[in-house]
Amino acid sequence: MLGQYRIRGAGAEAIASDVEQAVSTGALPPGAELPPIRELASQLGVNANTVAAAYRLLRERGAVETAGRRGTRVRDRPATTPRSLRGVAVPPGARDLSTGNPDPNLLPIATVDARPRRTVLYGEPAVSPELAAYAQSALTDDGVPGEHITVTAGALDGIERVLAAHLRPGDRVAVEDPGWANLLDLLAALGFSAEPIRVDDDGPVTADVARALRRGVRAVVVTARAQNPTGAAVSAARAKELRALLVEHGDVLLIEDDHCAGIAGVPLHPLAGTTRHWAFVRSAAKAYGPDLRLALLAGDLRTVERVHGRLRLGPGWISHLLQDLAVRLWRDDAATRQVHEAETVYARNRRLLQTALADRGVASSARSGLNVWIPVPDETVAITRLLGAGWAAAPGTRFRINSAPGIRITVSGLDPAEVAPLADAVAEALHAVGHASM
Repeated sequence: MLGQYRIRGAGAEAIASDVEQAVSTGALPPGAELPPIRELASQLGVNANTVAAAYRLLRERGAVETAGRRGTRVRDRPATTPRSLRGVAVPPGARDLSTGNPDPNLLPIATVDARPRRTVLYGEPAVSPELAAYAQSALTDDGVPGEHITVTAGALDGIERVLAAHLRPGDRVAVEDPGWANLLDLLAALGFSAEPIRVDDDGPVTADVARALRRGVRAVVVTARAQNPTGAAVSAARAKELRALLVEHGDVLLIEDDHCAGIAGVPLHPLAGTTRHWAFVRSAAKAYGPDLRLALLAGDLRTVERVHGRLRLGPGWISHLLQDLAVRLWRDDAATRQVHEAETVYARNRRLLQTALADRGVASSARSGLNVWIPVPDETVAITRLLGAGWAAAPGTRFRINSAPGIRITVSGLDPAEVAPLADAVAEALHAVGHASM
């Protein structure tokens, strides 16, 4: 329960704020169970509906979760403490391979003229005709229905808007485990419950997706390729299995994330259009530059209309400066060559590191993308040993729900000469973990 802490407040907002403050300061640690509604109402001398409203606010803000008979508990990773901030303190002189960033030397955004072609005024279409035409052609060529298109401020913004357009706090969402840390934080912040599904090299495990659907998830989020952190990519065979499964659950919202288009290193096998409501989100940031805060979003008519309509009530539209720049980059021959070069370099680095690790008896996953995922018995020991050897990797805990421990190494900026000493350090770190566990 709460230990020595006593919740205070007379109204729903005051009670919720008091609990949030206690979570932020550590007075209520992860897993702490809050009192039953009627019990707390009696303690505070308020109506039970007031406490119920406070707990609802806390769920919506991602501070607590309701776990059936286990009651209401502080989330293991409250949304107020993002996983991305729980990184590694990289000592001076260490090689930082924990970031997940692309190589800045391989980003085309710095080479293209960003000056506006024309002035955009209020009342014009939210999506520029040039971008819409390009997006519809490119997505259709990839097997994604491109009839209905909008633009969002990056992949996570698009995913959030689609989830908010269809779901309500408390709904369950199937997500990959291990999976994208920012997405897991987003679900908590929106008050959704994450239903973990395992991932192998070919994408989400079909049996786990089937189990999640039986458990009544309202949405399924799939990374099409370059899955973060494992590098998984949905294969043709896995896509066929998942489409056959999803078509039997047409009311489920399907969201596909294609954040590494152009540099993933493997072809796309989309699931788009399998269910009645779906969205396919393609970001430009990883391939062209993180500051290009723009993503294409294709989907069914109702989903795109809801996302577009909500955008109108907020920012209104995504800057046509960015839209124009994105189209110029996508159509620029030099930029295209640079993206292809980046894809080739990333694939080479993944292959070199995986081969070197395998030669040293270390298993890893890295079918696509910017990272290599390495299962480890103990993340803390492995990370600490690597830091001592001058290498910083990302701990797997920021990506995991129930999955086994691991570490993520970003290979985008890796020099081939670094591969052997890095692999040696990883093997020695895992050897040290083995001795520590004996």
